[in-house]
Amino acid sequence: MNPHIKALRSGRKLVQNSVDSYSLDQLNKIPEGFKNNLIWNVGHVIVAQQSIVYRGSGLPLYVSDALFDQFKPGSKPERDLTQEEVDHLRILLHSLPDQLEADLEKGLFTQYTERTTVTGFHLASLEDALIFNNYHEGMHMGYMLAMRKLV
Repeated sequence: MNPHIKALRSGRKLVQNSVDSYSLDQLNKIPEGFKNNLIWNVGHVIVAQQSIVYRGSGLPLYVSDALFDQFKPGSKPERDLTQEEVDHLRILLHSLPDQLEADLEKGLFTQYTERTTVTGFHLASLEDALIFNNYHEGMHMGYMLAMRKLV
């Protein structure tokens, strides 16, 4: 297995465990001192991975434009999510790493548009994108761990 996919899946299991440990109200609660909530972080890592890896490679995303806009960088929760929406994010949390692995095996990634992230990481290749994505998801897991005690 690709080590980047292995790390992605491991991180996503931690995120899933965090989601499974809280009620819908807790997932939607924005703790004092934070701009977002637990479930926003879940949606954000999903759409960010799609943007970092797929958009950067010139490929279509596996998430809707509406979902992307709801959780893109700079967004914030505008309303509480329903249980159905949370369940959809749970499915994407696990299905998209499988899709990424399949797409890597198919050789779909033939280019990558270099860029520097807002946090200063220079992404020159797909491998850089995969590494940065795992770092980014780990950073958001840290935010989630900090929020857990406040919801």
